[in-house]
Amino acid sequence: MIKFILKRLMQAVIVLIGASAIAFVLLRIIPGDPASLMLSENATEEEIQQMREQMGLNLPIWEQYINYIKDIVVLDFGNSINRGLPSMQLILEHLPATALLVFWAMVIAIVIAIPLGMYAAVKKNSLSDYIVSVLALIGQSVPSYWLGMMLILFIAVNLNLLPTSGYGSWSHIIMPAFTLAIYQLALIARLMRSSTLEVLNHDYIRTARAKGLPEIVVIFKHVFKNALIPTITMIGLQTGQLLGGAIITEFIFSWPGIGFLTVQSIQAQDYPMIQSLVIISAIVFVVINLLVDIAYAVIDRRIVVDS
Repeated sequence: MIKFILKRLMQAVIVLIGASAIAFVLLRIIPGDPASLMLSENATEEEIQQMREQMGLNLPIWEQYINYIKDIVVLDFGNSINRGLPSMQLILEHLPATALLVFWAMVIAIVIAIPLGMYAAVKKNSLSDYIVSVLALIGQSVPSYWLGMMLILFIAVNLNLLPTSGYGSWSHIIMPAFTLAIYQLALIARLMRSSTLEVLNHDYIRTARAKGLPEIVVIFKHVFKNALIPTITMIGLQTGQLLGGAIITEFIFSWPGIGFLTVQSIQAQDYPMIQSLVIISAIVFVVINLLVDIAYAVIDRRIVVDS
């Protein structure tokens, strides 16, 4: 297990280096000058050049990248151009809101999708199976921005049951969490159904049934654990992706999370902030995937042996 974890850690470091390099290069080739943005519109060319030197933008790009990595190692992500505060401070202020939203969205999705997917698989080709499959397909097809706006229109505006936006109470989180959960719910349900169908066709399931075990024992003791393995991987990937910024949902509901901060930073051309958000999102994604790999190995010890 230790060897397995160390191998995954090495892979995680490589991914983070690659993500930092891509973010660094892309932000250097897009139009705009961070030095100009930090000064007033009336700044002279000499003042801009002095600011470029102060920010290290006059150095060769490879040297800028090395300095950038050195700063990241000591957790110095620079200051936001737009707000004048440390990027890490701003990210940590917004991260709890995103974590709360993602947590409840994934709870909704998992609690509903896993039993629904298993039920559809056990009732294969029945009316229930068709209904679940159609609803899952619709759930994956509906754009989150459209769903969010429809919820605001009908529930918040027409029925006046919930606030249209904001943060701070349970009433504020219901609509954005549900909006974020729908796609995840549909995705997990479809994966759980296909995974359960695959497990149901294995010989050991037929053997368990031939021994006269009750169907409920076969499903929950032999099928559930094995069908859950690919689903756990998908849940981890989706959670990491959402924690990196549920941009559309947060923007629609004015939810003060990482996604909303990302939109504001892009609109303000706040390059240090955008760069920091990319790196933090990559770190969150990699850490969650590492935890998923460990959970995967705990559930199925063959993964450790094969690796």
